[in-house]
Amino acid sequence: MSENSQDNKKYTYATGRRKSATAKVRVYDGKARKSGIVINGKNFKEYFANNNILIEKVYSPLKLLRLEDKFYISVKVFGGGPNGQAEAVRLGISRVLLKMNEDFKKELKANDYLTRDPRKVERKKPGLKKARRAPQWKKR
Repeated sequence: MSENSQDNKKYTYATGRRKSATAKVRVYDGKARKSGIVINGKNFKEYFANNNILIEKVYSPLKLLRLEDKFYISVKVFGGGPNGQAEAVRLGISRVLLKMNEDFKKELKANDYLTRDPRKVERKKPGLKKARRAPQWKKR
């Protein structure tokens, strides 16, 4: 547990990453504030522009453990696109929940919420248009 110098509320901290997105997640103690998820100063439903798939990804570890309205979660996320950011936030939330209670490990691991997805964009190679796309070949 760490102490936040601004308002002296205790929180648990973890980082989640996916592609080139990084999410720094803080889960504040029980009744520290109202419950909910705030990403970069906005409600997470606003931040992901009412995209239900991304909202569901962010919320899924809490829903799995039936902890929907138990915590105030503050997230700073940067880099990548919306999908990578949502999955980075999900990993960060899962890691924080695991730090708070080791009993959650079995359920989180069974749903692959504790595994960092290592896939990244493949680099472009010289002489090719993209990573693997070669210029069109013509015989004449």
